[in-house]
Amino acid sequence: MNTAAAQTKDARPLESGTIALFVIAIAGVSLIIQNFTHVRQALLFLIGVGFGVCLLHAMFGFTGGWRMFIRSRNSAGVRAHIYLLALTSLLFFPILGGVFEGMRAAGAVSPVGYSVLVGAFLFGIGMQLGGGCGSGTLFTMGQGQLDMLLTLLFFIIGATIGSSHLDWWHQLGDVGSISLINDYGWLPALLMTFIVLLVLYFLVVYLDRRKNQQLKPVFSRVSGNQIVNTLIFGKWPLWWAVVGIALFNLLTLITAGHPWSITFAFSLWGTKFWAAIGGDVSSWAYWQNPYPAQALNNSVLMDNTSVMDFGLILGAGLAAALAGRFAPETKMSAAKWFAVIAGGLLLGYGARLAFGCNIGALLAGISSGSVHGWLWLASAFIGNIVGTRMRVVIGLDKPY
Repeated sequence: MNTAAAQTKDARPLESGTIALFVIAIAGVSLIIQNFTHVRQALLFLIGVGFGVCLLHAMFGFTGGWRMFIRSRNSAGVRAHIYLLALTSLLFFPILGGVFEGMRAAGAVSPVGYSVLVGAFLFGIGMQLGGGCGSGTLFTMGQGQLDMLLTLLFFIIGATIGSSHLDWWHQLGDVGSISLINDYGWLPALLMTFIVLLVLYFLVVYLDRRKNQQLKPVFSRVSGNQIVNTLIFGKWPLWWAVVGIALFNLLTLITAGHPWSITFAFSLWGTKFWAAIGGDVSSWAYWQNPYPAQALNNSVLMDNTSVMDFGLILGAGLAAALAGRFAPETKMSAAKWFAVIAGGLLLGYGARLAFGCNIGALLAGISSGSVHGWLWLASAFIGNIVGTRMRVVIGLDKPY
């Protein structure tokens, strides 16, 4: 037996124990949610678990994919994001366009204005400094990374501050919400979305091929006798995650009545904590709106986004244990401390201003036919360019 095999065999009991803990935690939390709320909330929690498994097993994130494209023009991650946007839009547009009678769902349609422009830009910088986006922060934290726990803490603080400032940003003005589905019908809106995505696809492929000899594949093949093993233990091809995330997002739309989102929960948790220790949130206009006010007054277990976030973390932890990648880290450099604190604050503040993160604003926005999702994409990508360069300046990355 070689050394690597021996190490794997020796580590098996520890991994089995970790797997069992996550299975027990997932079952226990789902029963608690069902007992204190209702079956729908428990189902959303389990959908969140599914998202966590998909993200971790494929290591599917926006931050790393965008950084690789910015630094080396490796477009594999970006192409996977384009496929995800296309597939989710294909699934969402007919439902949101009212094709299926009796199926009621609302898209993520938000105003197009300065708050999105500035918020997405700040979020983009925060992605690169903090080392993750909304979903990336949660699934890597589930993997046991200490820096992501700190990023999440300051993400929550930033989102809470952002919710207190949001009314001021709204007063700067906007052009209102623009829904392609409402304005043109779901099929023409879908065709317009596909055309823009196709242009983006050929652009990133052109830039990749101009710098690199060949494209790294998104649709890598798994041999038939390895499919089940890969499905359970990873590592997934990117396209598996694309299909999985799109399908779980469809389940979210059907079950919750809205697309998957992440960062509303962060501002909710922070505001609840601030109010619990005596802080006055009565003057924060955002929390006077009907839905936020209801969420603030109810248990977090009644909040769809919160229970799905809890599920995502535990699902990622289970997947990491199954893959042998659950490995808590405790060492961080001074540069890393600065990056996670500044990055987390920018992520939270930016997400609240921009009506969400890469999931709640970008993916949900574009797949709902909302123009604010496209503005988010453009502004956040520019922010990622700035953030990628800042990583070099503070010593996290080598020059490029």
